[in-house]
Amino acid sequence: MDYSRRQFIKTLSAGAGACFITMHMSGCSSDIFESGTDEEPLWEAGTTRNKIVVISDLHLGIEDIYTETLKNRPYLIKFLKRLQNTGDVRELVIAGDFLDEWYLPVYYPVYTDQAQFYRDVIANNKEVFKALNNVIERGIKLVYVPGNHDLTLEAGVLQEAIPKLVQSSDAQGLGAYYTGDRNEIVIEHGHRYDVFSAPDTVTNAELCGNDDTILPAGYFYARYAATWVLEGKPTVAKNLPTVTNVPASSDTDQYGAYLYYSVLKSVSERMTPYEALDKKIFDMRISGFNDSYTYLDFYPAEQIDGTITAPVLFKNIQRTWAERQMLNNVKVPNSFNEAVLGAVNYEAYYTQAKAQYLENPAENVDVVVFGHTHVPSYRTLSGGKCYLNSGTWIDNNNEYLDAERTFAVITTGDTNTSAVFSFVSDGTVSDITVKVGNDE
Repeated sequence: MDYSRRQFIKTLSAGAGACFITMHMSGCSSDIFESGTDEEPLWEAGTTRNKIVVISDLHLGIEDIYTETLKNRPYLIKFLKRLQNTGDVRELVIAGDFLDEWYLPVYYPVYTDQAQFYRDVIANNKEVFKALNNVIERGIKLVYVPGNHDLTLEAGVLQEAIPKLVQSSDAQGLGAYYTGDRNEIVIEHGHRYDVFSAPDTVTNAELCGNDDTILPAGYFYARYAATWVLEGKPTVAKNLPTVTNVPASSDTDQYGAYLYYSVLKSVSERMTPYEALDKKIFDMRISGFNDSYTYLDFYPAEQIDGTITAPVLFKNIQRTWAERQMLNNVKVPNSFNEAVLGAVNYEAYYTQAKAQYLENPAENVDVVVFGHTHVPSYRTLSGGKCYLNSGTWIDNNNEYLDAERTFAVITTGDTNTSAVFSFVSDGTVSDITVKVGNDE
């Protein structure tokens, strides 16, 4: 259903609470790229600053060749300029994967100074940072919550670029930001519950002789996958080790190892860069690592003793998940097997939102917003509670093709109502509630 700009404004002004808005800017006039401070507001604002806007998964890169957000970067700047002039916006929250240290090919030059790496990412996206600083100057609180692709980003580096930024962190590489009139809203990236993306200072500690090895298994696979994409997505035959003896599901340790192998097998057969499996392609001199590794060092296989494990990196990863959850401040832990299967199912994050917050008697939360999955979502529960996923701004979102440049809007007050929209730069609005929503 399409709405006129006037109808959309009327809906927002009437207090449509936890809104999920998608900007469809394809086919816009060229003035979207013009600079200036006289941009129209995103909507006709009310008289009270009561809206919390959430964006996530911007994935800004160190060079334009190494970024997933190039085509959409001018649209992001345009969005931020319009946001500045939207008088009822109280806060803009960046819910993780803001800057990207993971989308790099394995042949990217080896570096040791991660702080300088992020400074270079900031320099490559200076117009975005200029717009963000201007958002603050217009009276909007700007908040950052860490994601997995920027979990090594030091707070001081980001503060240098945005001096008035508020950063929310509760563990290294993690954060949950509570906001709203009643602290009824919580916003985090969502990688805390993902085996492949949650900070991991445990599994490789013995290998590297330190507990600074925070990078999880997903980092290594992301580098491998980025290489494949940047090489043009070639189809290359790979002789990956095969597990032939499937453990019984009652053997939780080895069945968990098998599930971990199965997920990596699936994605490794699909994404096949030119680099040989036994070539030392991961030259790691950051985050506690100081060695070079092959893909086979990372890939699970049946060992001589019959167990299933990667031989070097993330060895017996299933045995460290409980400790990782404790260190990562997970409120309601789950099993390794559940977490592995959930990592490749975006609906599992809705399950986590309920378990950790919405149905947790120790929490008093009505609205949960995650990012991480790149899939925009909107779910309502009884009692007016809801879960939203803010989606992503990357150029090519293969996880969800029906919407680009998505973001969430929550209106805080005595109660929270919700709606889902698609916002188009020409002022029309398409209701996408049915497309991304599902009521319980």
